[in-house]
Amino acid sequence: MKKTLVMITAAASMLAAAPGNGMMQNGMGGMKMPKCMCMKKMQMQKKQMNSPFLIKHGLPHLTKMIMPYLNDPAFNLTAEQKQKLAVIRKETIGTIKSLKPEVMKLRKEIVQASTAGAKADTLKEKVDKLASLEAKATMAHLNCIEKTKEVLTKDQLLFLLANKNKSAMHGKKKMMMKKMKMMKCASGKCGGKQ
Repeated sequence: MKKTLVMITAAASMLAAAPGNGMMQNGMGGMKMPKCMCMKKMQMQKKQMNSPFLIKHGLPHLTKMIMPYLNDPAFNLTAEQKQKLAVIRKETIGTIKSLKPEVMKLRKEIVQASTAGAKADTLKEKVDKLASLEAKATMAHLNCIEKTKEVLTKDQLLFLLANKNKSAMHGKKKMMMKKMKMMKCASGKCGGKQ
């Protein structure tokens, strides 16, 4: 009871002390950080929390990277390759989808129990189970990468590497242009209604 009261008091004092629009704007060392950077950081943290893998960053999601180029003549996938890649993708996604709910449930249980004051020894079994499930998901991901590389030619792999950031950057560029246009309209510079 005392721990809960202390935590609530600490949270309330942090919220009360936060300047402007709240804690979101204060970055490391109390320096102001642009809202968009804070939002991006929060989105990344949320993605990490929702990831069922042991390795959260660094491993490519090759089948996801291939999707925009399935019918691209420059990528030059054969019908046989497309069929094999579809099987690999279906297999991998099926495995991950079956593991993810259990991973999320265990994470939530462990966090809640720890917050409620449970001893580490009582959580060991759940932590071991969580690690095992995350390891299975990571192995499914690694197997997917390996199988995908076996299906693609060297030129196709090079094409993916060369175009890795192009589609992501294209989307970001569009979003930035849209934001800039909205900012102009909000200030009345576009001649439109505010």
